[in-house]
Amino acid sequence: MNGTNKHISILGAGESGVGAALLAQAKGWNVFVSDFGKIKDKFQQELTNNNIQFEQEQHSEDIILTSDVIVKSPGIPHKAPIIQKAVAKGIKIISEIEFAGYYTQAKMICITGSNGKTTTTLLTHHLLRKAGLNVGLAGNIGQSLAKQVIADEFEYYVLELSSFQLDDMYDFKADIAILLNITPDHLDRYDYKMENYTASKFRILQNMTANDWFIYNADDPIITEHLALTNTKAQLAPFSLKEEQTQGAHANEQQITITIKNQFTMSIHDLALKGKHNTQNSLASGIAGRILDIRKETIRESLSDFKNVEHRLEFVAKVHGIEFINDSKATNVNSTWYALESMEKPTVWIVGGVDKGNNYEELAELVQDKVKAIICLGVDNSKIIEAFQGKIETIVEAKSAMEAVGFGYQLAKKDEIVLLSPACASFDLFESYEDRGNQFKDAVRAL
Repeated sequence: MNGTNKHISILGAGESGVGAALLAQAKGWNVFVSDFGKIKDKFQQELTNNNIQFEQEQHSEDIILTSDVIVKSPGIPHKAPIIQKAVAKGIKIISEIEFAGYYTQAKMICITGSNGKTTTTLLTHHLLRKAGLNVGLAGNIGQSLAKQVIADEFEYYVLELSSFQLDDMYDFKADIAILLNITPDHLDRYDYKMENYTASKFRILQNMTANDWFIYNADDPIITEHLALTNTKAQLAPFSLKEEQTQGAHANEQQITITIKNQFTMSIHDLALKGKHNTQNSLASGIAGRILDIRKETIRESLSDFKNVEHRLEFVAKVHGIEFINDSKATNVNSTWYALESMEKPTVWIVGGVDKGNNYEELAELVQDKVKAIICLGVDNSKIIEAFQGKIETIVEAKSAMEAVGFGYQLAKKDEIVLLSPACASFDLFESYEDRGNQFKDAVRAL
C-alpha cells in the first residue's frame, strides 16, 4: 500500500495506535493521531520524538474525515460517532494488524477464542523460539505488530487476536489459524447476538488457501456448528478431549496424541500447564509445531518447561503445606470456571470485585465439588453470598488482599489450596487486576 502524500488518521494512541503511526510515517504517509481520552506520557513522548502530529481528549473531524485511511483502535466501538461519520463518507477503516500486514511477508500464526488466547499465544511463541525459528510476538500482547514490521526482521509472528481486531481486518491472511473456544463475551459490542460474535471470531479464516491450516476445538458445539456452514479452503486440524482425531490431536487421562505428518505422543503428566482447558491449549500449540515440522523432542521439551503468564493460575508459594495460587487475571465467570476446574485439592476460593453481570449459577456444581470455603474480596459481596449461602458452610468477607490471605491461611489445611480467582474486575479495591495479583502475592510472601 503506497502511502506517499496520502493522509492517514490513527484513532487511539495506545500500543497499537502509536505502532501504526510509526509504521505509517516510515512508509511515507501524512500521519495524524487522535485520542478521545488522555494519552499516556510514554506514548506522547514517542509521538513527539518522532515529530508525529497528535491530539488528545478530542477528535478534530475536519482532519479525520478527510483521511484516505483510518486505523482504528480495537477499543473504539463501531457505534462511536466519529466512526459512523467516517463510514458515511466511505473512508476505509482498518485495524493496526491489517495495516501492518500490508508491509510484511512473514508467516502468521493467529490465535483467537474467548478464553486461553494469551496462554496459547505465549506457549506457541515459546515453542517456535525453542525450535530456533526467527519469530515475533504481537497482537493483543507484547509490542505492536506495526512497530515490529518497520524493521521487518522476523520470518514468523505469533499473534493473539481479539474479535475487535478481527472486525477491522479484510485482506490479512493467517497461515495457521487457531480457534480455541467460543463462549458469550463482549456481547454488548455485537447487538447481544451470539451469532454476530461467532461470525467475528470466524473472520480468522478469511483469505486462507489450501496451503494453510485451521486448528480448532472439536469439542466446542458453537465452533463445529458454524464450521459446517463455513466454506474454507484451509486444511482442518481439530483437537479434542473426547475422541481420537485422524488429522489433529486428542488427549485422554494418560497422554496426548498429535497426528500431523506422523504420530507424536506425550504423557499428560509431563505438560507444564495443568487442567483440561490447558491441555486444549497445549494440543493447539503442539499441532502448530508439527505443521511447521518442528522436531518432536523440541515440542515435548517446550510443552513441559513453559512458564505461564503472570496472574494467570500462577503458583505463588507453599506455606506450611498450603499452596497459594494467583489467578487475578480471571475477571469473568468463565475464566474462573477454568481455574476451579483445574484444582485437584480442596480449595479456599477468594472471589469478588466489580461484577460485569455475572451468573454464579454456572459455577455452582464446580464450587460444590472443589471449594471448602469462600472469601469475598469486594466492596459489595451480596450477590456472591446469596449465590452460595447454604451450599458452602464458610463464607467470610475481606476488605484487602492482606486480610483475604490471612483468612485463607486460617481456613486451609496442609495439602489444600488458596486460590485467588475473582471472576470480577478489580477497580473497587485495586487499580487493576495486576495490582490485585501483586498485593495478593506480597501478602502471601509476608505470611
